[in-house]
Amino acid sequence: MRLNGDYRLEAYRRMLRIRRFEEEGIRQFNGGKIPGPFHSSVGQEAAIVGACLALRYDDTVTGTHRSHGHPIGKGAHLNALMAELMGKEDGICKGRGGSMHLADRSVGIISESAIVGGGIPIATGCAFGAKVRRIDQVTLCFFGDGAVNQGTFHESLNMASLWKLPVIYVCENNGFAITTSVAQSHGQPDIALRAAGYGMPGVTVDGQDVSAVYTTTAEAVTRARAGDGPTLVVANTYRFDEHDFRLVIPGEPYRSIEDVEAHKRDRDPILLYRTRLIEEGVNDQSLRAIEYEVAKAVKQAAEFALSSPMPRPETLPDYMFNSPLPGHCGPAAGQHRIDRHANC
Repeated sequence: MRLNGDYRLEAYRRMLRIRRFEEEGIRQFNGGKIPGPFHSSVGQEAAIVGACLALRYDDTVTGTHRSHGHPIGKGAHLNALMAELMGKEDGICKGRGGSMHLADRSVGIISESAIVGGGIPIATGCAFGAKVRRIDQVTLCFFGDGAVNQGTFHESLNMASLWKLPVIYVCENNGFAITTSVAQSHGQPDIALRAAGYGMPGVTVDGQDVSAVYTTTAEAVTRARAGDGPTLVVANTYRFDEHDFRLVIPGEPYRSIEDVEAHKRDRDPILLYRTRLIEEGVNDQSLRAIEYEVAKAVKQAAEFALSSPMPRPETLPDYMFNSPLPGHCGPAAGQHRIDRHANC
């Protein structure tokens, strides 16, 4: 399974959309327009897009605190995502989720969580639901290397293997849990080997190579859809920015400036893929057209978000409760607002 045809250019488009969206987000954050923390996924675009392109449109995804890229990798529109980062009413979650809790059901993004490893059991449950309903939908779960040491990781992988659930666990191994390296925190630094303890395949892939990530994930998706159970995919990648743009890290640097600059120069996934496309005969003008298109879309997203209103304070309790049963507390199915005068 290889990226070919239109998928090649779509991979470039989506990686570039993530990069330019994050760069614009950083500008807006530094300008005081985005409240709360901001975790950039710049440098990790190939791991995200390669994995997401292996999915069907109706497959589901869970993410992490570093998850602006995941909806974009799955094909989401940018306007509502940028508005959500700014906490605006026109955001994908009406300004209630913000940077670390994006959800976009239109492209299968069912949850993202600020809790390390928080999405792993949710993805496992979603896959269990698909199996119970006897549909061939799969779930892809993104998490970082730090989540591998959480209990939810081990409990979920054991359950998924035991019940042969259609779930793919994708570890975006960027080498550091904030500032703590894998070597300092993992008794077994080769994360893919953990899969053997649960009787599932564990595969390591170059997370800066979008084609390699796609091929590896597509094989795992085929296996899951056929009823053969889960796979652990470890995409070795590298974040170019700090853990969080609000975080001031005291003491000695945990990684050298030289190391960061070397990765930007030699291991930028977008530059690597652009070079490959040119070598494979893709016209440079076609790539420039995509670059122009993406720049325009990101500019429009920023303008849309800046012009969107803030949620009104009186709407604070809205969207908090929902009941699918008429007559019970909370709105009926399909409704969002709470009737404050209801006798509940």
